[in-house]
Amino acid sequence: MLKKIKEQAKTTVTELLNVAKLEKGDIFVVGCSSSEVIGSKLGTASSYDVAKAVFDGIYPVLKERGIYIASQCCEHINRALVIERELADLLRLQRVNAIPQIKAGGSFSTVTYESLERPCMVENISAQAGMDIGGVLIGMHLQQTAVPVRLSLDHIGEAILICARTRPKFVGGVRAVYDESLL
Repeated sequence: MLKKIKEQAKTTVTELLNVAKLEKGDIFVVGCSSSEVIGSKLGTASSYDVAKAVFDGIYPVLKERGIYIASQCCEHINRALVIERELADLLRLQRVNAIPQIKAGGSFSTVTYESLERPCMVENISAQAGMDIGGVLIGMHLQQTAVPVRLSLDHIGEAILICARTRPKFVGGVRAVYDESLL
């Protein structure tokens, strides 16, 4: 089961990155309910091993492309995010003091915190794309104009998968001309 979950995560992140056209230095937010992945109700059956399988499918693909991961925690720590300290410093983000745990932050964020080189926590981020695994509501951490993306898989394990990329806002009026490559 864990091998299949890892492969599903790798397949979906690869597909989404190809559609979203992210560049080195962009941010990819992930919200993941390991409970939902194994077919249980959100927050009822957190699994470190399942979260690790999802992380191991996603993170190497992001790292290889130079894309930062932002792991959204659960509502018990106000959906704060685990990111690399390098990214927080680069964006001059205010850090918050929390260390995610399986029952307060979630298994995926716990795995992320333990896996990053210099993890830290922030309250907000403005990501260019993301994956919502299990209906954990990542939208607040995406840039303003989010575009749903349908992939070849719509689940990881038993969890519904909702993906999005973002695009620049259209500004101007009837005389405005837009860059087609940014759509």
